[in-house]
Amino acid sequence: MTRKRDYYEVLGVPRNASQEEIKRAFRRLALKYHPDRNPGDKEAEEKFKEINEAYQVLSDPEKRARYDRFGHAGVEGEVHIPQDWTEFLQFFADLFGDLGGWARPNQPTRGRNLNVNLTLTFEEAVFGVEKDLHLRREEPCPTCHGTGLPPGVQPTPCRTCGGQGVVRQARYTFLGTLVQEALCPACQGRGIEIPGVCPTCGGGGRVLQNVTLRIQIPPGVESGDRLRIAGEGHVGERGGPRGDLIVRLKVRPHPYFRRQGHDILLNLKINVAQATLGAEVEVPTVDGPAKLRIPPGTQPGQVLRLRGKGVPRGNGARGDQLVIVHVEIPKHLTPEQRQLFEALAETLGSEAAPQSKGLFERFREWLGG
Repeated sequence: MTRKRDYYEVLGVPRNASQEEIKRAFRRLALKYHPDRNPGDKEAEEKFKEINEAYQVLSDPEKRARYDRFGHAGVEGEVHIPQDWTEFLQFFADLFGDLGGWARPNQPTRGRNLNVNLTLTFEEAVFGVEKDLHLRREEPCPTCHGTGLPPGVQPTPCRTCGGQGVVRQARYTFLGTLVQEALCPACQGRGIEIPGVCPTCGGGGRVLQNVTLRIQIPPGVESGDRLRIAGEGHVGERGGPRGDLIVRLKVRPHPYFRRQGHDILLNLKINVAQATLGAEVEVPTVDGPAKLRIPPGTQPGQVLRLRGKGVPRGNGARGDQLVIVHVEIPKHLTPEQRQLFEALAETLGSEAAPQSKGLFERFREWLGG
């Protein structure tokens, strides 16, 4: 007689494994060796039987305690091998939920999710916006109201499957009589007699229709963000709930602005005189034009801050607008301008000194990168 393997070894768990660990191990192995997934494989059937036997003991605290103390002798004769495959089906339905077609095909089914893309302007992404989406989604057929039957026809239970949508097929193995459920060939799983089909939807009960849906885009979204709107996807089958609407967002690039977190970056060109003497200039912001003071002696790459002109943070506050100053050096001078620069050069001297850090490094340090 072949010696039985240790139940913990069968499931691949340590002896101190929790009930949740035992359940996860059984679920993984049962899915792997399930006879329906390995038709005709006797070794898989044998392993499935062994896995089920181990789980029946280790999932029961009282049986597990006896097994830990006395081994297989402590639970001999208490492991039940079902003679009807439907017991296994019910067990798996309770453990795994709907899987592998075990759910009754005529039960309500949730509709599919609907995925759409939406492009926003930079300002819409910053402040949020209401948008009308024009969608094509599955709706209940207006002719049959989702039944799939011809107008005026009342559904009656299928005589082949008794309204269950499935028929049972028996096969014989060493486990006993295994009864499997298959889609009813007469009603195709609907559970009702089909005297004909709705001419509008062809019996599907659903049709594609154009719908307009207004949605709210929250402030501060970015490209790549997804919004999930529950219950606005395709209609379900047989009275099942709708799926969800998944909106993928893309933000158009702005000619001036770039985002960095909740801050908005703006490159600003000023001339040498403005950088040297200081000035007050008008700059664009997402709120409209704003005044910005250029301090005397402003250096190329210096960052000036407009507080509260950035992206909303979600707590009532906003980020800032960071203005990166670029000093524009004139390429062409009038004779008068050249004369003035030459006079200025005489007062500034002719010495030149190496710079330890470049403009990019200094800007990155300023941002904390």
